[in-house]
Amino acid sequence: MNLLQIRRELREGKSLFDLPLRVTFYARVSTEKTEQKGSLENQVQYYTDFIQSRSCWTYVQGYIDEGISGTSTARRESFLRMIADARAGRFDFIITKEISRFSRSTLDSIQYTQELLEHGVGVLFQNDNINTLDTDSEFRLVVMAGVAQDEVRKLSERLKFGFRQAIRNGHVLGNDRLWGYDKKNCVLTVNEPEAQVVRRIFHLYANEQMGIRRISQALYDEGFTSRNGNAFNELTIRHILCNPKYKGWYCAGKSQTVDYRSKRKVFLPEQDWVMYPDPAVPAIVPEELWDRANALYKQRSRQMMAHQQGTSFHNRYPYSGKLLCEAHGTSFHRQVLKSAKGEKEVWQCRVYRSRGRAGCAAPQVYSWELDEILARIFPYLIDKDALAEAVLDLIRSAAPVKSSQRELRQIQERLSGLTAKKDRLLELSVAGALSDQEFKARNDGFNRQIELLKRQRDDLQAQQDLLSPQQLREIHTALAEELSFARGIDSWLVSTLLQQAVVRQDSTRNEVRLDLILFDGSPWRAVFQREKSSFCFRLSLQCAPPDGDCAR
Repeated sequence: MNLLQIRRELREGKSLFDLPLRVTFYARVSTEKTEQKGSLENQVQYYTDFIQSRSCWTYVQGYIDEGISGTSTARRESFLRMIADARAGRFDFIITKEISRFSRSTLDSIQYTQELLEHGVGVLFQNDNINTLDTDSEFRLVVMAGVAQDEVRKLSERLKFGFRQAIRNGHVLGNDRLWGYDKKNCVLTVNEPEAQVVRRIFHLYANEQMGIRRISQALYDEGFTSRNGNAFNELTIRHILCNPKYKGWYCAGKSQTVDYRSKRKVFLPEQDWVMYPDPAVPAIVPEELWDRANALYKQRSRQMMAHQQGTSFHNRYPYSGKLLCEAHGTSFHRQVLKSAKGEKEVWQCRVYRSRGRAGCAAPQVYSWELDEILARIFPYLIDKDALAEAVLDLIRSAAPVKSSQRELRQIQERLSGLTAKKDRLLELSVAGALSDQEFKARNDGFNRQIELLKRQRDDLQAQQDLLSPQQLREIHTALAEELSFARGIDSWLVSTLLQQAVVRQDSTRNEVRLDLILFDGSPWRAVFQREKSSFCFRLSLQCAPPDGDCAR
């Protein structure tokens, strides 16, 4: 039955239980405690019996969410599936316990009940005695949903008040697995074996001036491991260094909830944190040591930020950061030389760039020379056919699976259903049961849904046609040409082989000697002699694989 027919029957004095409706239910509990699970089982049994006992009703399997908060519908899978099934016309009526089962958000409650009514589905909030099939239900729903939402706000305020009182009473809230402490009944006591590690971290950082990564390795070498038996995670060490509890201070207010409904938080600047010495928190390291470690940490963070900002284009070019000067241990920088013949990309030692030939005698290296060297090494390291086939396998694995056929059928079914609804809407308008304004609003809504479904259908069909045998052959041919460098050497492709190249001190302008470390860690030596024309050179390569020396 459609919504107009149902309301007409109700106005004529018929009971809801006398109408031939397809009826389902929605049940939810907000925690996973045993007693709540029992409550959920009771709800399911009650609604199943309630619906099946009505001779005019057809029972439709209910929808259940366990251990999910009612503040938002975003993570309630069964609820969202129920809304999707309502759009597909799989039932006419939903029974649920109360508005707060649907959502404690006024916006969510009204939005979803209105959407359900647009698809001809009513809702009975049993405890609140609200049936959305009644014409006055929306006003009552707004009032009741507003009350439910206000309860969430009050609960949030009560929790915050409880936290503040607990802190005043010397109870330590927060992490129950804080390294270096044991926590029981909101009271912290020092765990001496773990505290030894905390003291060692602060000593190595503040007194030995070690970096985070070196500290992690040093602790592991000394036999100190995480609770899982692994080396200390660098992030864990950072958290230990920055936590004021280790000097015996209380710290809170690092973040603030800006919306109790979405629970969205923003992190506050350090000057806005609440920090003070707290007798309830036993110190593990002296305050002076903690302050020195954190001053150093902030200094290093600022230096790192400045370095990152200054090198934001570090990997802008294929060989950026990969060439080093053996004489000075400095990197080579990119330069573009312009002439009547065009532009040439060249790499020069940083000392040479600042002080000229008197500062560094290392020759400059052209990008095309590096391209040529790595292109000649490429066949020894990369199986081109295997690589091409692997790329094709990735493309095939990304192709649509058979499920797209099922999705297409579902979309077509929904399109047919919407078309039928538009036809019924037109009939009601012609019969005078709808005003022109109401007809236009609903018809436009159907048209928007149809347009969206058509776009989804077209996208699925386009994906199915993506990989024809002919296209696969064309892709394979293009890959083969690219990997054989038939259309020229691609710097980005060959540079992926290179981890580092050192320009040796015994290099000259006419004979350049490079020590190469490739992506697999293998060492190679390249020696090339430049001819009179800078676009021609003679190259010899040497490598030292595990099975013996070889020369190319």
